[in-house]
Amino acid sequence: MRIAILTGAGISAESGLGTFRDKDGLWNRYDLEDVATPQGFAHNPALVHEFYNQRRADCIAARPNAAHEAIARLQNSAHEVTLITQNVDDLHERAGASQVIHMHGQLRRALCAACDHRWDAPTAMNPADACPSCGAQATRPDVVWFGEFPYQMDAIEAAVMAADLFVAIGTSAEVYPAAGLVELAKADTLEINLAPSARANAFTARRFGPATEMVPVWVDEIMG
Repeated sequence: MRIAILTGAGISAESGLGTFRDKDGLWNRYDLEDVATPQGFAHNPALVHEFYNQRRADCIAARPNAAHEAIARLQNSAHEVTLITQNVDDLHERAGASQVIHMHGQLRRALCAACDHRWDAPTAMNPADACPSCGAQATRPDVVWFGEFPYQMDAIEAAVMAADLFVAIGTSAEVYPAAGLVELAKADTLEINLAPSARANAFTARRFGPATEMVPVWVDEIMG
């Protein structure tokens, strides 16, 4: 079976990584315009690096949970699984998944805004860091900010349209274009979420509950 899986912040929440909708989370202490837009970075790169340094430290300290591990198990089975994530953490990879499409980039990667070079990010970045390729002091986290276009959309859309089953896990369905992927699916669709998302009614099937409980059960069913 060809399965396309989209994961969102909800799958990593149980590993301690909060979403920007959490009332007491890291995002609540910053204005999104200041730390998650190209304009914010141009205005105050030090503040942006401070924010992402904390997110990177939280990511490094987090551990994959049972939902990440179940998806990795499915991906390593006889099924053809395309794993797409909106998350910028690397918990899927640390759980054993491979060829993960990070449509919003990765916290542990760095990007040069001057020459587009990418490399593994240090634990802490700052505005004085020089690009290892061109030397410009224009390094930023390799993450997709609001107003920027997600990565690998052609490959993502092709995988969703070719899939026998499209599954969205732990996503609020409020951020586009990810929220619109369900409309591209040509076959069965399933939402697995803590509660109904903004697009829950667009799916042919829905399961609600914690990802660490619901995803392993679903994977066991698929694998027989």
